Amino acid sequence: MRIATWNVNSIRTRLSQVLHWLAEEQPDLLCLQETKVEDHLFPRDAFAKAGYEATVSGQKSYNGVAILSRESLEDVRTGFDGWLEDDPEAVALSEQKRVISARLGSLRIANVYVPNGASVGSEKYLYKLSWLECLGRYVLSLLEANDALCLVGDFNIAPEDRDIHDPQRFRGHVMASDAERDALATVLGAELQDVFRKFEAASGHWTWWDYRTRAWDRDQGWRIDHVYLSDELYAQAAQCRIDKQQRGCAQPSDHAPVMVEL
Repeated sequence: MRIATWNVNSIRTRLSQVLHWLAEEQPDLLCLQETKVEDHLFPRDAFAKAGYEATVSGQKSYNGVAILSRESLEDVRTGFDGWLEDDPEAVALSEQKRVISARLGSLRIANVYVPNGASVGSEKYLYKLSWLECLGRYVLSLLEANDALCLVGDFNIAPEDRDIHDPQRFRGHVMASDAERDALATVLGAELQDVFRKFEAASGHWTWWDYRTRAWDRDQGWRIDHVYLSDELYAQAAQCRIDKQQRGCAQPSDHAPVMVEL
C-alpha cells in the first residue's frame, strides 16, 4: 500500500499537477492540505475520472483537507469534534477545516493541517499550541480505537535541527521553537514514529521551501510534512521518500509530496 501527503496550496490551482502525479505514482491514498475550496467546488469529477474517490472538508480561500482514495473509505470523521464530541474546545477548534480521518480496512488514516503560528508569542502562536494540545487528545482517542494508525499532514514544525537548512539562524523561531517541538512530541507519545527517519537519518531533506525568500533556488528548505505510523505499520514500512522534483514544476506548491510504502 502507498500512502502520500501533500500540501498543495490550492487544489484548483494545482489540479493538473496533482492528476499527473497520481497517474505516475499510483498511490492508494493521497492526503491533501490547504485545498482552499468549499466542498461543493472541490474537483471531484476530475479525480473520479482518474480512479480516485474524494473525501473532503474545506472552506473558502483558506485551510481545507481531503483524502483521495482508490477504494471507498469508511467511518469518515471531520474536525476534532468527530472524535471528541463532548469537548467544547474541540468543537471550537474544528471551525477551521484542518482535520479529517477515515478507515480503510483495518487502517485508520488521519490527515491534519497544523496552524502555522505566525510568530512566537503572537495570538496565532498561542492558538497553534492550543490546537496541538487538542490534537494530542484526538490522537490518543484514535489510538484507543484503532490498532493501525497513520497520521499524516503538514505539521508546520521541524521536529529537530536536522530538519532545517540553517538551524542556528532559526533556533527559537516559529516552527522550530521548543514549545512547538515539545507539543508535537507529546502528540506522538511513544506510540507513533516518524517513518521517514527509519530510512534517512541525515539532514538535507526538505518538504517546504518558502516562496518569499527564493528558498527553492538556494535549496534552503524545512522538513515540516510528516508521516507518523503506529508500531504495526512502522514495522511494515518498506520505503518513505520526498518527491522533491514536484517543487521544481511550473507554478508549484511550496511543498513537496511525501510517500510511504507499506
